[in-house]
Amino acid sequence: MKKIISLCISLALLALIYWKIDFAKLGPVFRQCDPWWMFASLAMVVPLTLLTSWRFQQLAPADARVGFAEANRLILSASVLNLVLPSKMGDIAKALFIPGLRRSLALSLVVFEKACDMLSLLIWCVFGLAWVWMAGGTPMQAFDPARWFAQLGASSPLPAWISPGLVFAMVALVVAGSLALGLLLLGSGRFAGYFFALGQRRAPGKLKGKFQKMGFSWSEMHGYFWASRSRLALVSGTSIIIWLLHLLQIWLFIIALRAACPFLANLALSPLAILAGLFPLTFAGVGTRDFALVLLYAAYFGAPTAAALGLLCTARYVLPAIGGIPFFQRYLALVRAPRQ
Repeated sequence: MKKIISLCISLALLALIYWKIDFAKLGPVFRQCDPWWMFASLAMVVPLTLLTSWRFQQLAPADARVGFAEANRLILSASVLNLVLPSKMGDIAKALFIPGLRRSLALSLVVFEKACDMLSLLIWCVFGLAWVWMAGGTPMQAFDPARWFAQLGASSPLPAWISPGLVFAMVALVVAGSLALGLLLLGSGRFAGYFFALGQRRAPGKLKGKFQKMGFSWSEMHGYFWASRSRLALVSGTSIIIWLLHLLQIWLFIIALRAACPFLANLALSPLAILAGLFPLTFAGVGTRDFALVLLYAAYFGAPTAAALGLLCTARYVLPAIGGIPFFQRYLALVRAPRQ
């Protein structure tokens, strides 16, 4: 039922976007694009997948028996699930496929990987918000609700006191709070222990035992993660670089569409649009991410171009998923085999 609701929300948001901008305007945007830049920007999914797989290999304990090829198969298989699960939860579901690890430790491993990934995105969000705050002017217009509705051809129904500064402050509060919580969970074993103990006390029914097992495995993974400062620096640095390449890819999409947006402005706005797509409201982020792109980039190019950019951002997830279909079927057979 939740998947159906998410799909309906995605379709409703896309229908609103394409209705307001006139769907027919998307054709000319793609027809006038630069084919070479389009190919180069889409082809970036290959090095991004390889680098993500290498990071996972570095993070995995020796017992996991995850080589570089196996890490690639796992990442591509997770990409298939990311198309149907909210908030890229396919990255978590691949714990089912990791060989050599008990299920709870495998889950802690992929949650650690997801946490590193999410924290790196939030760091880029902090960078972007800081840049917008210092730049002011045109960048701050991305947080103007009146401009958002004007971009969709409507007048703002919101009261005048909901200013760009207030919207900016609310976004900054959410980003800062999420980053602080994530850093505490990864950096403090005591805080993580308290967090899982609280979850065990408050969780209903069978979830209590799961919180207990997860807390034990998290503690084990936390000790492994912090045992090597070099591995800690390597995984953290690689995560930040991976997201820099993701944001660079979005900027190359903009160039391919023959639109104009300063590189630093893109570094500021694109992580916020991606973050919007991770909220578990829509189908694989489709709709919320597209809507955020239309609103945040309104000061730099029109809604048809932003809608085209949204389609290209969705292609970033579709292409690895297509490559992962053969491996996903193999892993799914391995999971089902013990039950047969």
